[in-house]
Amino acid sequence: MGEKAARLVEEYKRYAKENRFSLNPSKKIVEGVITGLFENEKRHGEKYCPCRMVTGKKEEDKKIICPCIYHKKEIETQGHCHCRLFFR
Repeated sequence: MGEKAARLVEEYKRYAKENRFSLNPSKKIVEGVITGLFENEKRHGEKYCPCRMVTGKKEEDKKIICPCIYHKKEIETQGHCHCRLFFR
């Protein structure tokens, strides 16, 4: 994992701790999600959740910039967010 990815992981760890959840303990899954975020940033200009479809409609797609607007509810109801980056 490169320096840019490692910084993002640290940022998400802090974010998770502040919100009383945690990053997935699986390094492989975290790296996969981070890779997908960077690919979406390169393709679409934002770190869109790699587990959701980018529609091309800016207002709609804002909802899926990681961390997306759905993650807290998903963690509450399922124990993790859709892409399994964050866990209760």
